Amino acid sequence: MEIRHTVLWPDKPREFVKVPEDESGTHFGLYFEGTLVSVISLFDGNQDIRFRKFATLPGLQGKGLGSRLLQHAIAYAQAQGYTRMWCDARTDALGFYERFGFKKFSEPFFKEHIKYYKIERML
Repeated sequence: MEIRHTVLWPDKPREFVKVPEDESGTHFGLYFEGTLVSVISLFDGNQDIRFRKFATLPGLQGKGLGSRLLQHAIAYAQAQGYTRMWCDARTDALGFYERFGFKKFSEPFFKEHIKYYKIERML
């Protein structure tokens, strides 16, 4: 939860990054030199799987670590038989997700003051 807070909502209380489904989610983390540096949480939706709270520590972004973790999450979802993966993506991260085959499927919307789109990738 600390990485989620530090990266995604540092101006909010720590509890803000907790989602009601956390207990039932599948959570993955990537360690670099013995330290947890990237996290992603997956949530079942029948044939769809949603990922949330995907974050990599700021000092380690751009080094391919988050890409490796997302690739792992995609492979896991495929192995589990899901047919689609989706999330609410911040506008400034769309280019990153497009490299993995994700495409927008909604109009823009806001969470707090940040612009998002719903994105998806068929598996």
